[in-house]
Amino acid sequence: MSQERFSASGLATEPEDEEDLFDYFYDEPGSLPGTLSIEADATPSTIVLIDYNETHATRVANLTPEACAPYLDTASVSWVDVQGLGNEDILQRLGSVFDLHLLVLEDVVNVPQRPKVEDYEDQLVIISQMVMPKPNKDGFWIEQVSFVLGKYYLLTVQEEPERDCFDPIRDRIRAAKGTIRRQGSDYLAYTLLDSIIDGFFPVLENYGEAIDDLEDEVVANPTRYTLEKIYRIRRGLLALRRAIWPQRDAINSLIRNGSNLICDEVRIYLRDCYDHIIQVMDIVETYRELTSGLMDVYLSSISNKMNEVMKFLTVMSSIFIPLTFVAGIYGMNFNTEKSPLNMPELNLYWGYPTCLAAMFAIGVGLFAFFWRRGWFEDFSSIKRID
Repeated sequence: MSQERFSASGLATEPEDEEDLFDYFYDEPGSLPGTLSIEADATPSTIVLIDYNETHATRVANLTPEACAPYLDTASVSWVDVQGLGNEDILQRLGSVFDLHLLVLEDVVNVPQRPKVEDYEDQLVIISQMVMPKPNKDGFWIEQVSFVLGKYYLLTVQEEPERDCFDPIRDRIRAAKGTIRRQGSDYLAYTLLDSIIDGFFPVLENYGEAIDDLEDEVVANPTRYTLEKIYRIRRGLLALRRAIWPQRDAINSLIRNGSNLICDEVRIYLRDCYDHIIQVMDIVETYRELTSGLMDVYLSSISNKMNEVMKFLTVMSSIFIPLTFVAGIYGMNFNTEKSPLNMPELNLYWGYPTCLAAMFAIGVGLFAFFWRRGWFEDFSSIKRID
């Protein structure tokens, strides 16, 4: 399927094909408009209907597309939820029942599409990207959710069954909580969109914790795995940005396009949804800047570690170079019988201990000199100031 999988910790679940990580769907050159492209491993399609008004709510599962037709023109709100994109026959029949344009059905089935809003007079088509955190904060999924809004119905199409953020809304409908049972299909569309936008916050919270942990690791003990984590977090944030950015324009279009399918009261709610999108975008951009800063800190930390190694080797070489010089001179062994100038120390009784003592004194003196200059200080151990 087309789900993109990311790990907030930078350690788990990469997509199977990284080259297609951020690609949207493109038709094959020369293909007919409305051509459906269904993945071989796509989940079989199931249809769940929730029909409700102020006094009752009915849920019917495993419907056929034709069984949904009687509910479309009733005064009650009918939420037709299609889960899975694996049955082309069911999807084609669904398009016929809802009188969907071929291009609309193509956008719904051929995932992923860029989030957008299209007005078809008696229908409003909304393409959205839903983010779901994986268990144990181990990354997240991105999948497309398509909306077809009519006067008395809302058709939603999801890629995967039973993996969405709509359960609280289903519970509110069943228990008649809030005002949802007294509102129309446009309000239902708003609540689902708002739930999708709010689903970004738990994922971003996981990323914030991962970035905090990574900051300590970058300063204290950076490794090549640290660099890999930074890149994975950046790629995950880029995917979140590409999912949320066009949805801002889509929600803004719903607020301003003046469609008769959305009442003025719901537009006020959509403005609040738009504010949530702006908050998500601000957090995503902030985290992207932090990860870019982490890259600079990582390079600085690695440079400091390398400088410490070079400093240690330089100091040790500086200490042993004069000792090697002394040992080299006394290793020439000129014969003192030929000339009194040829190393008279070779005949001294304490010559060897004196030479060793002089070499030791030179080493200690150089060590003390380097220490007083502060050359042994560990510049790579930078303490974090909160």
